[in-house]
Amino acid sequence: MSFAYSALATIAAYLLGSLSFAVIVTRVMGLNDPRTYGSKNPGATNVLRSGSKAAAIITLLLDAFKGWLPVALVMWFGQPYGLDDGTVALVGLAAFVGHLWPVFFRFEGGKGVATALGVLLGISVWLGLATAATWLIIAFFFRYSSLASLAAAAFAPVYYLLVDGVVWYAEGTIAASIVVMAVLLAWRHKENIQRLIQGKESRLGSKKAKPGAEAATSKAHK
Repeated sequence: MSFAYSALATIAAYLLGSLSFAVIVTRVMGLNDPRTYGSKNPGATNVLRSGSKAAAIITLLLDAFKGWLPVALVMWFGQPYGLDDGTVALVGLAAFVGHLWPVFFRFEGGKGVATALGVLLGISVWLGLATAATWLIIAFFFRYSSLASLAAAAFAPVYYLLVDGVVWYAEGTIAASIVVMAVLLAWRHKENIQRLIQGKESRLGSKKAKPGAEAATSKAHK
């Protein structure tokens, strides 16, 4: 029976993760679809390029929330149903994968930074805060969102061992899920990595063409 509960929880987490809040929020607020401008990534950073900080903040919070919620629910209420660390690892990974490949949006999702952070906060507040602090430090000094995300993802498994190292030796599924998320997040940033190497990656705070400007520019040159 615990296997059935674990499977249901994992499916529910994936469906929750499949809610692309970047698209939903921009539609509700009457903004352009983030998949049509900038990096074309349905995430908070690209929503910020719409010019609406409120939309970007709401997207960030909701994307993090959908990663945090299934993990927190299993940790709080899962024990009576036989849901252990293995299920925590599965639901966290499922929510993250749902964001990357959302079933409700033709499997075209974002890069998963905010959702991964939500998962880490659900596992351990200190783990999430340490990872978020890493992102902020790298972003502050280097001004690259992608580099900050990659660094935070790389350090997250290390922080987990430091925070819950004793648990890891008894149950490695959570550590494994964090490593898998880090690898997937790096893979989703492969184009950013190439631009970083080439020195062509956009810095935080740099001016971007407004949504629709790219299309207008292309028409003007025809």
